[in-house]
Amino acid sequence: MIPGVISTGLESWGTEEDSRQYFRKRLWGSWTMMRSLVLDKAGWKRHIMLDKNTGLDPPGVKLRAAQGFDATDFFITGYWIWNKILENLATIGYDPTNAFTAAYDWRMSYMNYEKRDQYFTRLKSQIEVAVKVSDKKVVLLSHSMGSQVLYYFMHWVEAKGYGNGGDSWVEDHIDSWINISGCMLGTAKGMPAVLSGEMKDTAQLNAFAVYGLERFLSRTERAEIFRAMPGISSMLPIGGSAVWGDHDWAPDDKPDQEVSYGNFIRFRDNNSTWTSKNLTVAESRPYLFRNAEDWYKDMVLSSYSFGVAHTKKEVEDNQLIPAKWINPLETRLPKAPNLKIYCFHGIGKPTERAYYYKEDPEPMGQFNVTIDTGFTEGNVDHGVVLGEGDGTVNLLSLGYMCSKGWKIKRYNPAGVKIKVFEMPHEPDRFSPRGGPNTGDHVDILGRSSLNDLILRVAGGKGDLIEETIHSDILSYAEKVKIYDEG
Repeated sequence: MIPGVISTGLESWGTEEDSRQYFRKRLWGSWTMMRSLVLDKAGWKRHIMLDKNTGLDPPGVKLRAAQGFDATDFFITGYWIWNKILENLATIGYDPTNAFTAAYDWRMSYMNYEKRDQYFTRLKSQIEVAVKVSDKKVVLLSHSMGSQVLYYFMHWVEAKGYGNGGDSWVEDHIDSWINISGCMLGTAKGMPAVLSGEMKDTAQLNAFAVYGLERFLSRTERAEIFRAMPGISSMLPIGGSAVWGDHDWAPDDKPDQEVSYGNFIRFRDNNSTWTSKNLTVAESRPYLFRNAEDWYKDMVLSSYSFGVAHTKKEVEDNQLIPAKWINPLETRLPKAPNLKIYCFHGIGKPTERAYYYKEDPEPMGQFNVTIDTGFTEGNVDHGVVLGEGDGTVNLLSLGYMCSKGWKIKRYNPAGVKIKVFEMPHEPDRFSPRGGPNTGDHVDILGRSSLNDLILRVAGGKGDLIEETIHSDILSYAEKVKIYDEG
């Protein structure tokens, strides 16, 4: 089980004088975090932000992802994350000897997971031991950002000079991949977090952590912190205009829409020299980099890639480039014809799709950009344009690769079988977590029907699951400007 950001706590293992008070305490998403923000904000920021040159721990600081079931089953007392899934898996014979979680320090760029913590090497060896002991291939289960991490791992593990597993490793070791609410093409929410420090539950962080960040830190401080967590930038939207649209068109536009979703960052009142027009997803990254420091731009561009490979040759060449490994539109699935992928996600909950911004040049030549929160009309809520998804990840990111992208031969040459199961958001109004039929990005982990589906796959009966699509993803996918070579 590879969790998302929300269920991965970060605890301090530093023993130097400034860190000793935090030893083995959670500095992310916990009561300790809240206390530190009140009493020692500068010290907390120094611990939580990575070194801007190396992307690793600053000198004298040692933060690590909490490990084991205890780290993922509950977020804080009473607030379950994976607990219901673990409990249900136990009913069909799973326990700590044949199930494990692989938490990671989501702040870092993916290659630094391996450089600092040997994360991918450990995951590879755990899977190999499990296969050897049970004489059965494993089922991998990922949630949210964990799905991007797992996709990256499947490239790393086979690549020469990295995992050295060879072309057959995935075929030999992995039976099924359960992809829950995976943000395979990033998410719109990733942009305002790093551009201007704006957030509701931005970048899939939990509500408790978000409250602390908004209560005790300015927007400028939040943007500084998010940029010093390069892992979050892996969730910037992938696919550019082909997926997310241009100034006149987007695949998920509605017939009665006045302004296309393709206008990702919009300006109602603009007399700035920085930009005189709305920005598409593709144009928003250069705009972000102009507003950010050079070290951040260099870290993102060297770690990730957000484009589209339109030919088989491009895809095969990209298999050798680690920065491409997060992007399913520039690389391919493993050549594992017996691998099965199950895409389970919620739909029907309004989700951030575009933003109205305003620019405010400050004295001293600094530049301030912020969401235009005074604007609310139609599907615009305080400057945020709402579209379709699970409340955190847009429908295009949840569903395009599973319903269409991986049916294009260059992205899936082995013909890996993929099933999509969408779950409409039908919350119980009397339940704070939405009840048994929620489709919310995080709360879906406790949804009854999702747990039934997981048990079927984990119990070897995944073939009995019938593909179920309720949204318009198939028609949107047909409009995405990515085509088979024919």
